[in-house]
Amino acid sequence: MAAGGGGKSDDFQPFPVKEQLPGVDFCVSSSPSWSEAIILGFQHYVVMLGTTVIISSIIVPLMGGGNVEKAEVINTVLFVAGINTLLQTLFGTRLPVVIGGSYAFIIPTISIALSRRYSIFIDPHQRFKHSMRDVQGALIVASFFTMVIGFFGFWRILARFFSPLAAVPLVILTGLGLYAHGFPQLARCIEIGLPALVVVVFLSQYVPHLIKSKRAIFDRLAILFSVAIIWVYAEILTAAGAYDNRASKTQFSCRTDRSGLISAAPWIRVPYPFQWGRPSFNAADTVAVIAASFVAIIESTGTFIAASRYASATPMPPSVFSRGVGWLGVGILLDGLFGTGSGSTASVENAGLLGLTRVGSRRVVQISALFMLFFSVLGKFGAVLASIPLPIMAALYCLLFAYVASAGLGLLQFCNLNSFRTKFILGFSLFMGLSIPQYFNEYLLVSGRGPVHTHSTWFNNVMQVIFSSPATVGIIVAIFLDSTHSFGHSSVWRDSGRHWWEKFRNFNTDTRSEDFYSLPGNLNRFFPSF
Repeated sequence: MAAGGGGKSDDFQPFPVKEQLPGVDFCVSSSPSWSEAIILGFQHYVVMLGTTVIISSIIVPLMGGGNVEKAEVINTVLFVAGINTLLQTLFGTRLPVVIGGSYAFIIPTISIALSRRYSIFIDPHQRFKHSMRDVQGALIVASFFTMVIGFFGFWRILARFFSPLAAVPLVILTGLGLYAHGFPQLARCIEIGLPALVVVVFLSQYVPHLIKSKRAIFDRLAILFSVAIIWVYAEILTAAGAYDNRASKTQFSCRTDRSGLISAAPWIRVPYPFQWGRPSFNAADTVAVIAASFVAIIESTGTFIAASRYASATPMPPSVFSRGVGWLGVGILLDGLFGTGSGSTASVENAGLLGLTRVGSRRVVQISALFMLFFSVLGKFGAVLASIPLPIMAALYCLLFAYVASAGLGLLQFCNLNSFRTKFILGFSLFMGLSIPQYFNEYLLVSGRGPVHTHSTWFNNVMQVIFSSPATVGIIVAIFLDSTHSFGHSSVWRDSGRHWWEKFRNFNTDTRSEDFYSLPGNLNRFFPSF
């Protein structure tokens, strides 16, 4: 009986633990109608464009490339991303995840681009091609490291140490760790970015409750509506001369005619392996890129967990984690062969889009991969969409990254939040996961070099890459503390939530794992999951 005798006892019961997220309209193995799936797939394509353009815009000019090279690299990234997404959804984790460019590879790529060995080249195009070949060689070698970690089962062994308690900081920091790409980038053109943020929140969160409809239109297509509305608004401001007398940085961020992609992109061009020439190999470059690959593995793992929640799938068996990492390595190999300038990772923003739309369908993401392939070949058409002002994309990230972080918060339901051990591990790993990368990034910004500055550039880059990743720092701290703090105590197993995930440690223990994660065409007979 409740206190006072006036309420029901059920009112004071905690919410039940859900192994699969309720309220999802379409899970990983189901799909909306073909027409709606195509529109939603196009929306996933639009969302992944932002990171593709940002990474290419950073690394290509430093390599010596101009707008033509940038357009070609963007098309190459899209082409390879389409292939990698299909491979991951068919043979990898089988989750609805988009595989795209990774920010983790920017530091080693910039280090290669700024190397003194390219000072002998007077022609910027030759400098671009030679630096790209060095990046390709490093990516090819690093891909074998990732494939060995995945296909040989090493990541499966490490994944067995994952408990809900250790996974919480990983997933939260996978989303929150990208905060610098949210409002700080939005504020570069506040008159476009802020209205975009307001519109996307209003359309996705308020309009569905104001307009009752049997068809979920605004919440599922809020991204497309918001981009279209604010893009037209930005076009009007540009045509009206609102930025004619503004600073060059403001014009680049705000104007819709300053990307240079549309005029530079070819009408039709099919990317092909070794298009920049034969890859070259440098041991120091390779070590730094391997470190970036390790970071990409960790951040992809956090994205996989978030995607599995929003696709209403059961917790991933360790063998599926390892399989996904192996195919991520194949994706990095393709990056090296085709010359994307950066390695691959699971797209955080597209995992957040699963939560926003409540559509976790594998087919929708596979359709988005076809859009990537289509627009990468038809360069002019793809360049039109790639020229969307980046502050608009940053506004979308504010919402989508938040959804990924909230997927991590949802894992707290498996943990004992009344345990002081739980409170310490959660709080300390989250704090250090934000504080240490902030120190490394600030030091780099102020001094032009990282806090670790030995005579070995490759070692400096390795330290900078690893410790500037919030998700990587957070999971290292969380797993260490969860595995050592009060080790052997009888309550630790349940406080960490391990008993909830125990039946998913092996692929065949729970029948639902086969429904969500089994390979197509009865391939499990030849590639069994242990």
